[in-house]
Amino acid sequence: MAKASRIGHLLLRFLAFSATLSAVIVMVSSHENATFFTISFEAKYTKSPSFKYFVIANSVVTVYGFFILFLPAESLLWRLVVATDMGLTMLLISSISAALAIAQVAKKGNNYAAWLPICSSVPKFCNHMTGSLIASFAGVVIYMILLLHSIHRVLDPLLMRKP
Repeated sequence: MAKASRIGHLLLRFLAFSATLSAVIVMVSSHENATFFTISFEAKYTKSPSFKYFVIANSVVTVYGFFILFLPAESLLWRLVVATDMGLTMLLISSISAALAIAQVAKKGNNYAAWLPICSSVPKFCNHMTGSLIASFAGVVIYMILLLHSIHRVLDPLLMRKP
């Protein structure tokens, strides 16, 4: 039973790693040039601090996820992993929130601030942006499941183990 639990845990960790890596790759590869009336502009993730933060946060979580895949099951570092999982899950949530706010403005614009929507002019960029946000959100959901599993396994909150 413990081996099946460990395999399931590793599978979830690998899925979380894959989701955040996919989010980084898709966002970094999003790039499109467009002309709006007589003005030419370039849509790229580096043009927005929120998207830069999103890429950096997902990159940090991806590197962390890669290293955790090789942590032995009997290591005492798993108690630290619980706290680190919590912090990185919050980091992912904040980066998704920031990127989602900018994506909403890109898609719908803001009439009160006179910001025009750009997704009709750069649909490829907006599709990449949406795909990256979805992949990162999947990573957050998996990290939340992992966090609950880690708390149950490492800290045993209900004190179900017999001495």
